[in-house]
Amino acid sequence: MKKGRMNLPVILIAIILFILLVLISVFTISGSFLHTAYLDPWKKSYQNRFDDPRLKLTAHGLLAANGHNMQPWKIKLDKENSSVFYLYADSSKCTPEVDPYARQMMITQGCFLEYLKIAGEKLGTPVTITLFPNGIYDEDKLSASMDTFPVAKITLGKAAPQNTPLYDGIFLPDTNRGIYSETLLPADAVSILTDTQEYPGISAFLYQTPDQVQSIGLLAMDAAEIEGNTTRVMKETEDIFRSNEYQKNKYRYGFSVEGQGTKGIMKHFLQTIVTLFPSMNNGKAQTDNFIKSTRTSVENTPAYLLLTTKDNSRISQVEAGMLYSSYILKAHNLGLAMQPLSQALEEYTEMTTVYEKIHSQYGNGDTIQMLLRVGYPKQSVPLSMRQDINSLLLE
Repeated sequence: MKKGRMNLPVILIAIILFILLVLISVFTISGSFLHTAYLDPWKKSYQNRFDDPRLKLTAHGLLAANGHNMQPWKIKLDKENSSVFYLYADSSKCTPEVDPYARQMMITQGCFLEYLKIAGEKLGTPVTITLFPNGIYDEDKLSASMDTFPVAKITLGKAAPQNTPLYDGIFLPDTNRGIYSETLLPADAVSILTDTQEYPGISAFLYQTPDQVQSIGLLAMDAAEIEGNTTRVMKETEDIFRSNEYQKNKYRYGFSVEGQGTKGIMKHFLQTIVTLFPSMNNGKAQTDNFIKSTRTSVENTPAYLLLTTKDNSRISQVEAGMLYSSYILKAHNLGLAMQPLSQALEEYTEMTTVYEKIHSQYGNGDTIQMLLRVGYPKQSVPLSMRQDINSLLLE
């Protein structure tokens, strides 16, 4: 008995050392000891690294919502006019499997431009935006057109800085995939989130009756089932998944475990597991996780917001993105969160039936550009990766 009691401290020390070894291994494999350079652009002070006001504005646009977190933006500074710069769509960041006609790509350009507008008011450099100043894309040569024709010409003005209430929302996560409260949106919030006066060609509809929410939720689930079981589409997503801090610092765009709201020590455990066992995030496991995640979202959604346009032109797509960005910032001020459920609006062959069904039921003869879940979030979500401005600059 005496000998056993003497060995007890030794056993406890061994257990503690083993646990410490496991934790050190977890944090090392996950890369938790690294500086998270991919989060630097979220700091309000990040813009102070640049003297050029055009780059200060770009530092804000970089935080905008964007499809698949590809951040497909390129910036070209006018060398002859220090008040002018151009936004290009980055053709190398297209996601052709889910977005074969680059419609989501154009919405993403609009999201960027709206953040520039808000930041310009705040900084005293209001912007004038001219869409497709050198002409619209040649659809038969889409990638080459993106590289040749700017989406927008941005011209800076001078004015007294404005204390715009939307500015602080730029530095908050644009998407919350978590659980939303059952609380319905009050009339004033509905009014704010359906106001499209600035863009006459766009309409916004908010649905929150039980029948409407159930109907749209079923369409969203049908779309998730199709996407999850379309191998080439899921492979496109798998290829841009960053499993640990090393990869996130290297690429600074794409998906990561934070996308599902995982944070803290659990983030590092999950990153370690996915790094050691990549099969946990591809194939059937990836499909099951995606469908399960969508089901959780749908089952915890009190309202849906749809944005529609009279036509499906490139200009309309960009303007839909600008309106969406403004709604994100207004939602922050209302204490609301948003998440796009874009699968039902994707235009690849397997999705045709759901695409046609949602348009026949909710399109009102127009093109649905955005399907968003809206509600009061029950938890905050982590920030997502962002590139450094220098990676956006064109010569």
